[in-house]
Order: sequence, then structure tokens, then C-alpha cells
Amino acid sequence: MMKQMGVTMVVGMVVASSSVSTEAAGKEKGLLDPNRIVNVAHRGASGYAPEHTMAAYEIGHKTLKADYIEIDLQMTKDGQLIAMHDETVDRTTNGSGAVKDKTLSEIKELDAGSWFNEAYPAYAEEHYKGLSVPTLDEIFERYGKHANYYIETKSPEVYPRMEKKLVEKLSQYGLSSDRIRQGQVMIQSFSRDSLLKVKELDHQLPLVQLLEASETTRLTTKDLQVIQSYAVGVGPSFKSLTRENTKQIRDNGLLLHPYTVNEKADMKRMLDYGVTGVFTNYADRFNEVLRTYKNKK
Repeated sequence: MMKQMGVTMVVGMVVASSSVSTEAAGKEKGLLDPNRIVNVAHRGASGYAPEHTMAAYEIGHKTLKADYIEIDLQMTKDGQLIAMHDETVDRTTNGSGAVKDKTLSEIKELDAGSWFNEAYPAYAEEHYKGLSVPTLDEIFERYGKHANYYIETKSPEVYPRMEKKLVEKLSQYGLSSDRIRQGQVMIQSFSRDSLLKVKELDHQLPLVQLLEASETTRLTTKDLQVIQSYAVGVGPSFKSLTRENTKQIRDNGLLLHPYTVNEKADMKRMLDYGVTGVFTNYADRFNEVLRTYKNKK
């Protein structure tokens, strides 16, 4: 169905549910309001288009009306920040090797879209062939202050000064914390050290501590109080959440944005537990579930 009709037409079926998107629901109270539930387009609309390409961001932001587009950062050999989840280009391009060993010009020669058509033929689109890996500059140039960004510093131990380059880019495009509404840019990482470096550079940028499943299941109140000293929220795997540890996290004043919630049953369960948003490859699905959830309240 997606292949025959095209992504835009299919997702158009859910525009009605998107009309009550989280963006409209919490606009007045702000993006960091603990009573607002945010919809984060995980790697863009990565269920419908090649992850971390402009096509995926465009669908997630403009068509599916997600509150945030998520950007994973890697850094090239010549110090350029690019949007890519893995440390290597192997999985999502026709190339091979580590990002850190390639210049931006070498990265730009790669095809970042054809793999998706091969892996997901039901969602394949001809124009995905030959898509390039976007730089952070290109993303900011496209959307500027007209989008909300959830940015992850990936493998920061591999990339010296990644945090400094990121904060410099935010300033360059008018996205530093003193020039935007609170929460328009969120920075997340599994690395506490990386988050603390960002905090030193721009102490008002809201930070989110990502958590492995094993970390989530053994969280203590003391752990959460330490996290709260530098971050506004946590991002665990949704599979590690229970009603009890969700309450524990929320009772300690932290936002809770689990990853990666793609099935409606899991979305409903997360909302029932009390999360304040989710990362999903299917922002349209979450908007539908959220609409039903709000109507029942």
C-alpha cells in the first residue's frame, strides 16, 4: 500500500489524528512541561524512509507532525558533524569503514537510501536511491528555528571535542539556549561525561541521560537524584520500564522518554504507566494512540 500510493498519501490518512498532535496540546505550557507528552521521530520517520536522511526528517517533521526530530551525531575525519547512528557506514550506506576514518567528501559520495528500499520493499520509493548522509549544518539550514531537535552525542569517547563543535553549531544557527524557547533543543547521551561537557558549554540546554536496560532495572532514588542534578530527564528502553520504576522516575521530578516504541499496544502501555513521551519510528501511530488516550481522560 505504501509502495503504490507513496508515503505522503498513506500518512495523509492519519493527518486528522495529527491535528491533535502533542505540539498543539502543550504549546502554551512549553516543551518541558511534565504534563505534556512529546512525540519524537526516531532517526526521522525511520519506519517510512531511510533513517537519518532529509527524506526521513521531512516526513517526521512536516507530514507526521512529530514534536521532535531525533539526530544521532557522528564526526568525520575532518571534524564535520553528520547524522548517522552507527560508528561505521556499513549498515546504512553502500560503503564500509569507520566514520572517523572518512572525510566529509568521502561520506558524501555514499548512497544512504538504496539499502532501505532493499530491506523494506513495501515502503520503497525510487527517490530514496542515492540519498546522501546529511551534515548537521544541512539540517539546521533546512529547518532553523522551525523544528525542535533531540540530538544525541554518539560514541563521544571516539570523537574529541564533539560537544564543543555541537554547541558552536547551535550558536551559529541561533539555537543556543538563550535564543530559543526552552526545550526546543534537547541533548541526550548514554555518556554522563559528554552531557556534563555540554552543560559546561551551555548550562541551560536541557539534558537527558540515556540508560541501558540493566541500568534502568536497578535504579535507586540516589541514582535518580544524581541524574536530576544535571539532567531534566532519562531515556531508557521501553522494555525495561514497569509501572513501579516509571513512578519512581517521575516521583523524582524527571521527564521520561523511552525508546523505541513502535507498536500501538506498547504505546498504550507506556502512556498508562505515565511516561512523558516516546521515541518512535512511526510518529503517526503514536499521534493516533495519544488522541485516543486523551479522549478517554
